[in-house]
Order: sequence, then structure tokens, then C-alpha cells
Amino acid sequence: MKLRSLHVAETTGTAFDIVVLGAGSGGYAAALRAAQLGKNVALVEADKVGGTCLHKGCIPTKALLHAAELADNAREGAHYGVHTTLDHVDMAGVNQYKDSVIGGLYKGLQGLIKSRKITVVEGYGKLTGPNTVEVDGQTLTGEHIVLGTGSYARSLPGLEIGGRVMTSDQALKLDWVPQSAIILGGGVIGSEFASVWKSFGADVTIIEALPHLVPNEDEALSKAFERAFRKRGINFNLGVRFSGVTQDDNGVHVSLEDGKTFDADVLLVAVGRGPSTSGLGFEEQGITLDRGFVITDEKLHTGVANIWAVGDIVPGLQLAHRGFAQGIFVAEQICGLNPAPIVESGIPRVTYSEPEVASVGVTEARAKELYGADGVETLEYNLAGNGKSKILGTQGFVKLVRQKDGPVVGVHMIGARVGELIGEGQLIVNWEAYPEDVAALVHAHPTQNEALGEAHLALAGKPLHAHN
Repeated sequence: MKLRSLHVAETTGTAFDIVVLGAGSGGYAAALRAAQLGKNVALVEADKVGGTCLHKGCIPTKALLHAAELADNAREGAHYGVHTTLDHVDMAGVNQYKDSVIGGLYKGLQGLIKSRKITVVEGYGKLTGPNTVEVDGQTLTGEHIVLGTGSYARSLPGLEIGGRVMTSDQALKLDWVPQSAIILGGGVIGSEFASVWKSFGADVTIIEALPHLVPNEDEALSKAFERAFRKRGINFNLGVRFSGVTQDDNGVHVSLEDGKTFDADVLLVAVGRGPSTSGLGFEEQGITLDRGFVITDEKLHTGVANIWAVGDIVPGLQLAHRGFAQGIFVAEQICGLNPAPIVESGIPRVTYSEPEVASVGVTEARAKELYGADGVETLEYNLAGNGKSKILGTQGFVKLVRQKDGPVVGVHMIGARVGELIGEGQLIVNWEAYPEDVAALVHAHPTQNEALGEAHLALAGKPLHAHN
């Protein structure tokens, strides 16, 4: 299905209500919502609509993680009385499955955009004025401009990507499973690839300069995550910075600042993502950048004309669903609906490894900064008391952070499939629920969702399947 695209000759002097630069999660969400509200929208994209999330991020990595889960299930079947064995991992087949998932979603998104009569302009766009975007030498004019140019896989100064040294972009295209891998960075991306490769049979070592894996999470989650990875046989080295890497026909040779060295088949550089803003004309039009990020107010306005910014180029969590929500917000703001600003801490966060880590709201440490050490209560409910978790054979817990005598301000979870529980968690935090409010709700049995109910029962002072 072809998108409705403007050819070069047609774009000259074309005026729109809104021109969106970048068709990732933030950009296409802004375009869809604005079109739904009756606006005439142009969506400019040099690559494919859907952006990093659909083509090189969320979707392909989660497809790999599902394949990895199946590999683990095959190995562990005998534990459940089902005698299965894992023959081998066929990466060609895994990639075919992964690409079929991407292709189906991509086709659906193309159809959705076409149905909303959004004009997709294929080409490299650049901001050339307060209300103009140039695409391949032709000019589009918009009463409003929305910047959503996304992000790229970062490296470190002097660390060149190539050969056996790769980012997630190259790792997602591998047609073989490395026997051994070193992963530079123990955040979300690094932890997810470590989980996949370990399940596929690789020997994995994570190098993280900070004191913990998944360092942005509550410390209790980070420590439990490290224990779980250690139990899986995933190695990691914490608290020491990377020094350098060499590569040859035998593999990569990594050194740290304390003199330690590590050897492996490949090095995955997973040190975060940088904003794709260079050379796009932003600064020339007076837009303030900080380390490449576009600075906005709480309504995502750049302070210049009618120019807005969404997604990974705005400082904060680099999550597809954050960009998606921001795109909707900006479209509604432009259309005069005056939506409530998005609270960053209220955005759910999930690391889709084995085990999964899911959280929303503030950590215990942050809560103590906000409310004082004596103004915070916490509670941990162990999944050992949850029937469905016992059936699944997973370990972990739900940790609640509460303002003393006030609402729950943080929900933090670790265990298999806990990412599926974060929906209720974000309602609890964003609607400022008290433990008593959630304790009164009926949670289906047996589900892992009960763990949230049990945790709130305990925090409300009436534990059932838990000790207080």
C-alpha cells in the first residue's frame, strides 16, 4: 500500500496547518491526532514512518526477547513435566519472524495515515524559517511546526563503530549468535540484549560505569535484578569506566580504567541514545539546544514562533510511549483543547528482559528528597506469595512507595511479565490513589495482578497473603 506522497514539483509553496518533521512515535501521533481534529497535516520523513521504535527499537527487540523466552522454555520444559529440548537457534528464522512483525505493523500504520488524509512527504527535511521546512530543495509552509526528529544510537568519544564493535542498529541485523559478547552499558538496551543473547546461548558480560545495572530504577530493583542476572550466569562489572577496545580476527579486546581486560566475539555499545538535531536548522532559527536536546516549556513549546518539539529530542525519558503521548498533547494544544501537561514521573518504564523490571512514579530515594526521610513509607510484597507467579516459576516483588498518610507515589516491580502490570500501576500513581483505595478493589485470581492488590492490602494495614 503506497502512502500519499508529494512529489518534488507538488511541494513548492504548499501550505499546511501543521508540518511535522519526523514520523517516529511522537511525530506520527501528532499528525494522526491533528488530522483527527480537522487539521491539514504534512508529515516529513526521510526513512520510514514509525521511526526507531517500529523499525530499529522497541518492536524488533521485543520480538527477539519473545524468541529468547521460547528458547528458555524449551530448555526448562522437563521442570514442568514437558520433556522438550532446544535443538538450535536459527537466526535466519528468528529474523524472518521479527521482520514479519515489523512489516505487519508498518503496513497497518501506512493504512492508518492514508485513511486520515495526511500528506506524507518523503525526503530529508530541514527547518528554514519560523514556519517553513525545506525538503529536497522544496518548501513546505505550516502555521505550526512540530519537531520530532528522534534519536540515534550513541557511542563514546574515540569509540568507533564497525566490524565487531556495534550498536543496537547492527545487533538487530545479526544473522548469527555470538558465542560471547561484551555489552557496554547496563541500562535498558544493554540489559535487554544481554537477556536475549544469554537465552540464545552466548556467554555475556556487561560493563557498567555506574554502581548498578538498570541504574535509573529504585535501588531495591537494581539489586534484585543483579541477583537474577547473576543466577542466570550473566556476568557484569560495575563501577569502573571503559578505557578502550581493539578488534582482530579472533574478536574484541576490551580494557577498563582499572586495568581489567575482557575478550569476546563482539562488543555491543549500549550507552544510550543521542538527539537527532544536528544540521537540521534548529539553532539557526533561534531554538535553544542543550547538548543537542531541544529545550521546551511544560507545554512542549520551543519559545520560537509556533514551533513545538516532541519525543527523544526533548530532555527526559527516551521512550516511544512518551513521544506518542507528547505528540497527542501537542496536537491538542495546537487545536485549543488545553490538555493537561504530561508529568514525567507518571510515565511507566519497563525493561523487557528476564526478569522484567517495571516502574512508575518516584523511587524511594527521590520520594525522601521530596517529602523528607520521615515523610515516606515503603512496602515490598514478595511474588512467592502470588499463585500465578509460583505457576510461572518466577521470583521478584512489588515495592510501593507512599507519601506518609498520603497517596502512593511509586510502584516498582521485578519478575517475569510484570511489565503487563504497569497499566494498573500508572493509574494508581497518576490518580494519586491511597493504599485503601486499591485494597478495596477486587483482583482476579489467580493472576500476577493480585500482587498489586496484596501489596496495597498490606500497606493499608490489612495484609492477607503477606506478613506485615
